[in-house]
Amino acid sequence: MVDVVRAPRRRRVWIGRVAAMAAATAVLAAAAIATRNMTPRPSTVPRAEVWIETVKRGRMVQDVGGTGTLISEDLTWIPATTSGRVRLIAIRPGTRVRASSVVLVLENEMLEQEVQEASLKLNAAEAALATLGAELDNQELQQKVIAAAIEAAYRKAALQAEINEKLAARQLLSPVLLQQSQLDAEQLLTQRDLGVQQLAYLRELRAAKVSEHTSTIEQARALLALRTHQADALTVRAGVDGVLQIVTVEVGQQVTPGTNLARIVNPAKLKAEIKISEADASAVREAQHAEIDTHNGIISGHVTRVDPTVQNGTVTVDVSLDAHPPPGTRPDLSVDAKIEISRLENVLFVARPPYAQANSLSRVFKIAPDGSSRRVDVQFGKSSVSVLEVAAGLREGDRIIVSDMSEWNGVDRIWIK
Repeated sequence: MVDVVRAPRRRRVWIGRVAAMAAATAVLAAAAIATRNMTPRPSTVPRAEVWIETVKRGRMVQDVGGTGTLISEDLTWIPATTSGRVRLIAIRPGTRVRASSVVLVLENEMLEQEVQEASLKLNAAEAALATLGAELDNQELQQKVIAAAIEAAYRKAALQAEINEKLAARQLLSPVLLQQSQLDAEQLLTQRDLGVQQLAYLRELRAAKVSEHTSTIEQARALLALRTHQADALTVRAGVDGVLQIVTVEVGQQVTPGTNLARIVNPAKLKAEIKISEADASAVREAQHAEIDTHNGIISGHVTRVDPTVQNGTVTVDVSLDAHPPPGTRPDLSVDAKIEISRLENVLFVARPPYAQANSLSRVFKIAPDGSSRRVDVQFGKSSVSVLEVAAGLREGDRIIVSDMSEWNGVDRIWIK
């Protein structure tokens, strides 16, 4: 038997560790070399999941978009002209009405009583005028009787004085009797003149009193007309032809003068009220062409007003319709709008990717002839609702993916399968 000389245990353990480390290092180095020499395989995307558009050259319509509603240009509110309680709503919204159509009925017991009182006051004033006329007629008649008697007495006295003058001239009558007859005639003449003046005064007094009572009658008549008009207004009529759009009250509700009860619109005269972002609204001007999408057809129009104020980050733009709206179009219908700002000639443009902005640099997937796609930098210029101007990075005929590719963030190449 030959004795084998063995190394110490510590030395054997150390040698084993060194060998294991060397082997691991060799494996890692080989893996690194293999990884460095490998070409990564691009991700594959189904063709049906992407939207591909081609870069074109030509005329690009620059427009801005917004949403809004159709409203009637011919709109009438029906206000309450008197206080009352809603007793009946005769017509419901959506009904076509005539000017004479009864929309709702109010009731006011106090007003009905005031109409009766005003009627009684008018009757009393007219009766008082009739009584006054009779009294004044009687006074004038009496005064005429007195004046006639005085006139007769004066003529008789004047005749007697004339006779006495002739008798006195022949010395057949004493001077005293002559003077007495002359005084009697002068006294009656004075009474006759006073009677004429009193009759004229009575006529002036009659005119003043009749005028006063006539004024009272006119006031009573005006009050009755007002109360009658207010009572008639309890029956609320449309006032214009159109469609009843809104009734703002309910049966049993108490209303006061000035309260808006209902709204009548003319459905044949509509316009669009569009909300445009304040950033886009700076380029909107009157008379610019617009297209209104009712979701049942496209209507052409033009801008008629741009609100000078900003509310909640938007500007209100009114668009008048240039054509009749499609059947079924009605006020308060939600619509979309595009307003044409300008037209750019002979420019490159492409459908607008959801992540791209005007006058900015974006990375898009450009498709190669072999079906592969890689990211490229593209400088976009002016924008529109659906297209963007291509300032640099693409050429006419290039195809890019314009759908949302956020799922592939961090990937520079993909295959379209």
